Amino acid sequence: MHPVRSALLAASENRWMRANATRLPVFRRAVRRFMPGEHLDDALAAAEGLSRQQRIAAIFTRLGENVTEMTAADAAAEHYLAAYDAIAQRRLDAQISVKLTQLGLDVGPSRCRDHVGRLAARAAAAGAMLWIDMEQHPYVDGTLALYHAVLDEHRNVGVCLQAYLYRTAADLQAIVDAGGAVRLVKGAYKEPATVAYPKKVDVDASYLALARTMIGPDARARGFRAVFGTHDVTIIDAIQQHAKATGVARDAYEFALLYGIQRSVQQQLARDGYRLRVLISYGEYWFPWYMRRLAERPANVWFVARTMLAK
Repeated sequence: MHPVRSALLAASENRWMRANATRLPVFRRAVRRFMPGEHLDDALAAAEGLSRQQRIAAIFTRLGENVTEMTAADAAAEHYLAAYDAIAQRRLDAQISVKLTQLGLDVGPSRCRDHVGRLAARAAAAGAMLWIDMEQHPYVDGTLALYHAVLDEHRNVGVCLQAYLYRTAADLQAIVDAGGAVRLVKGAYKEPATVAYPKKVDVDASYLALARTMIGPDARARGFRAVFGTHDVTIIDAIQQHAKATGVARDAYEFALLYGIQRSVQQQLARDGYRLRVLISYGEYWFPWYMRRLAERPANVWFVARTMLAK
C-alpha cells in the first residue's frame, strides 16, 4: 500500500483526530472541495446547481457511522425520511445512500432492518433507489444478509460492493442472481492483506472484471442494476469501450462520482449522454470520511497542503 495512503487511513481511525480536527479552520477550508457544507440545505443547494447547470442527478448521504445508542440511529432514520420530503419539495432527481452502522446495526440489528425498510418504502413512493453503503470487512456479512432480506420486499434497494475484497466476485454473483443492484467502488478502508488486495494494480484488475460481470448478458437478463463509483478515468474508459464492444447501451449502466472530484470528467459524461449521479456528502462527522477520500488519491494531499499555506 502507498505509504501516504496508509498514513491517511490511519488518521481516519485516530480517535483524537476524529474528535478535534473538524474544529480546525485549515481542515474546514480544505474539505469544501469535496463537501458543500454540513447541513442538508447545503447538499440540496449543490444538487440544484448541478441539475440546473449540467442536468446531473444526485445521491445524498449524511456522514456518520457506528452509533452507540439506538436513539441516535432512530434520529438518523427520521432525518432521512425528512430529507425525502425536502427532495420532493425541490423536485430533485436525487437518491439517498445510508450506512447501516448509522442506522443502528451495532446496537439493534432488527431495528436497523426496520429503518431500512421504512426508507426503502419512502424511496419507492418517490420512484427512487435507496442505497446501502458498505463498511469495513467485518460488516460485509451482516450488511449483505440485511440487504438480501430487504430486497425480497423492496426491489428498489441497492448495495455498495468493494473491488479490493477477495470475496466480492462471489458476493456480486449472488446479487446478480437475485436481480439486485450494486454500486461498485474500489474500497476506501484500511484492510489487511488477508482479505483485500494490497496493490492498486490488482484492485484495478478486480474492478474491471467485476464491471464486465455487471454489464454482462446474464446480469442484464435478470434486471440487475449496474452503477460504477469511480473517478479513475482509465477504468471509466475501459468500461465504456467494453460496453461499446459488447453492444451494451449507454443507458444500461450508470456512473457515480463524488462531489468536487473530477468535475471535468463529470461534465463530459453528462454531455456524452451517460447516466450519471454525483454523490453529495454532508454532516458534522466528516473527518474520517475526508481522510478516506484523500487516501483514494494521495495526489489530493498537495491540494490540502496548498490550502493550508494559503492566506
